[in-house]
Amino acid sequence: MTIHWCGTGLSAIPGLRRLLEAGHDVAVWNRTTDKAREAVGDLTSNIHVFDINNLGEMLSPADVVVSMLPGDWHVPLAELAISKGAHFVSSSYIAPEMRALDGKAKDAGVALVNEVGLDPGIDHLMAHALVDDYKASDAFDPANEVSFLSYCGGIPKTPNPFRYKFSWSPLGVLKALRSPSKSIRDFKELDVARPWDAISTFDAPLPAPESFEVYPNRDSLPFIGQYEFGADWKVKEFVRGTLRLNGWTEAWGPVFKEVETLEGAAGDARLKEMSDQFWEENSYDEGEPDRVVLCVDLKAEKAGETVWHKTYVMDACGDERGTAMARLVSYPVSFAIEAVMNGKIAPGVHAAPSDAELVADWMGKIGALAQHLDVTDRLA
Repeated sequence: MTIHWCGTGLSAIPGLRRLLEAGHDVAVWNRTTDKAREAVGDLTSNIHVFDINNLGEMLSPADVVVSMLPGDWHVPLAELAISKGAHFVSSSYIAPEMRALDGKAKDAGVALVNEVGLDPGIDHLMAHALVDDYKASDAFDPANEVSFLSYCGGIPKTPNPFRYKFSWSPLGVLKALRSPSKSIRDFKELDVARPWDAISTFDAPLPAPESFEVYPNRDSLPFIGQYEFGADWKVKEFVRGTLRLNGWTEAWGPVFKEVETLEGAAGDARLKEMSDQFWEENSYDEGEPDRVVLCVDLKAEKAGETVWHKTYVMDACGDERGTAMARLVSYPVSFAIEAVMNGKIAPGVHAAPSDAELVADWMGKIGALAQHLDVTDRLA
């Protein structure tokens, strides 16, 4: 049973090294073997130039294919895994094309596990834990009005004037500013064309309470079902979104104004120019610590009174182990790989597990990766 780990970018290394140090049989695939050797050459010589055909020749039933490559590789690698009777793991969101493989994966008896990084990933685990806790509580009542908030952000540990720093090309962040979102506010769907149209404040119950600027991203609505809310629940708010340092909106104001005007090929070219400039001015220095804050909040109200309210909070910083972002993305991927190998995840297409035993196990391990991880009872 071999783990075929594809991609040795910045967010992949800690989890890959963990698997190698644990003695798993791991074949490492990367588009440039020099980078892979630099990252894990002290632990293995089983390193190959990534080529999907060569990978296919080496795949055996019950192996695990791991894609830490760009998103357009996930579905082809998952299809290859199915054809060989192998499993598949990635940290990325489940695309419609991936979800469409569910039947084939079940027929082949293999698991295709996605959304097991940081966000998506750890946020899902926190949500499942809170929903299970709420359902088991005396306060639970389908007639309650329920509000759910989930905000995650990678931010500089030492704030800079731009209120943000980049670990890799800023182009993806800039493109995301042009993306619409869908969430629920005051029992109604809220469609937002641009993030800056829906910026609000979230007060995080950290050991030293801290407020952040937050905004919804992507389409939050499918996660109501994924988090196992009852079909009869009264959902007052439901938002999955991004967290930024206070002052981010003001610092990025000129960026928002310009991004709004960009169109076509000329607009794309200007985005690339902006990306290059931001990378030059606001990238992390060698060894500079990053910070990741993740807050998942679930509240139930009855007759205008809060009857249940808990917040799962994580605060992690870069340290001698490397960046917080890399740890928190790649370690959960490694947990998912081991769960698949141990038969803990059924065949088919899955996101991060909702099984209470797996959630508790993974969150226990994740606690060692962060400087702070806790569930706060807001009514206590």
